[in-house]
Amino acid sequence: MAHIFEPDAVAGVLGHMNGDHADDNLLIVRAFGAPDATAGRMTGVDGDAGTWEATAADGATATVRVPWPGGAISERPAVRRAVVAVYQEACRRLGVDARSEH
Repeated sequence: MAHIFEPDAVAGVLGHMNGDHADDNLLIVRAFGAPDATAGRMTGVDGDAGTWEATAADGATATVRVPWPGGAISERPAVRRAVVAVYQEACRRLGVDARSEH
């Protein structure tokens, strides 16, 4: 069973990703299941994976769930490292240079 983080921690992660990393969210959904997405928004996080909503040009949405590359996590500080790892893997899959700062 996936570790469930406190609601305040999840809200903080989602607020940060959706407020500061909209372009990263789009890269992630394109790399992990919605290649034609025009927008991506992080909608959830638990110990096993992050969840994003991908939006297509016609407004259709799809859920994209991405397991953490290093395996399950249970500590709040590990969430940031896991999301960065997902972003880096998305860049690798799409042939995009990843930013060095996060």
